[in-house]
Amino acid sequence: MPRSLVPATMQAAVVHETDGPFEVLARPVPDVPRGHVLVRIGASGVNPLDTKIRAGVAAHAEHPLPAVLGMDMAGVVVQVGVGVTRFEVGDEVYGLVGGVGGLQGTLAEYAAVDADLLAHKPKRLSMRESAALPLVSITAWEGLIDRARASSGHKVLVHGGAGGVGHVAIQIARAFGADVYATAKPAQFDVVRSFGATPIDYTASTPADHVHAHTADEGFDVVYDTVGGATLDASFVSVRRYTGHVVSALGWGTHSLAPLSFRGATYSGVFTLMPMLSGKGRAHHGHILARIAELVDAGRLRPLLDTQRFTLGQAADAHARATSGRAVGRVVVDIA
Repeated sequence: MPRSLVPATMQAAVVHETDGPFEVLARPVPDVPRGHVLVRIGASGVNPLDTKIRAGVAAHAEHPLPAVLGMDMAGVVVQVGVGVTRFEVGDEVYGLVGGVGGLQGTLAEYAAVDADLLAHKPKRLSMRESAALPLVSITAWEGLIDRARASSGHKVLVHGGAGGVGHVAIQIARAFGADVYATAKPAQFDVVRSFGATPIDYTASTPADHVHAHTADEGFDVVYDTVGGATLDASFVSVRRYTGHVVSALGWGTHSLAPLSFRGATYSGVFTLMPMLSGKGRAHHGHILARIAELVDAGRLRPLLDTQRFTLGQAADAHARATSGRAVGRVVVDIA
């Protein structure tokens, strides 16, 4: 689309101060630097981290205010910058693209996005469904595949199996041939089963119980902690001796490595925001999302979406829903 056909201004939800309200304002449509594309955003995914950034309690993911928040999106390419060869005007794309480190977020009608961060969106999914996937899918993939090399024959334990990262991690591990177990509350068992995992009631059993019941006291080959805190400590005593691997997407606290060391096992942390914050390794995010789209289109992965819908003017309501504990699945804001 020629620049002359792109509007000069767009609507964007702006937060001016820590824990402040959203204000929908007219802002200039951004220019398109070399290596970037201009995307007309169809939907913006809401992550718990978005709400923490807004509240000023995510030191590892600071975003200077005033700012447009929102990390995940799906949309249509309307302009292609110099040097971009993978995308053309009219392509439907999705990605984890902003809302942190000074990069414009996705609660806006348009965004200029580093093309390396993008992939063609899954053909089977709507914009809304696609926007629910980037952050959680990349986080799950980096832990399970890049770090732990989960594969056929492995027993994988996912902590928080009904959560955003957890429900995708179950499906990725299953797609790679693993036998998957997932901790959850009893009310979430049907969700966990629907994605192909054996549910474990963490409220009524101990790590030793899990290991005894499901691995004959050998331990799980891969344990993915998506919860953090005491759950990471529990992961260290649930993993297989010598060859087991623990992965955590929330390993921010102080933990004793002795239980892991005494099992001769290994640990990896996942920090999904690094490519956006550092500018390094961004193309790998695009590659992961391309693989995720293949799994979706093959019928092997699907997002779990909350049923409530929100518009750009209801961004505050979407944030409230995401932190309420009542959402069943991912919260998404419809932009277009």
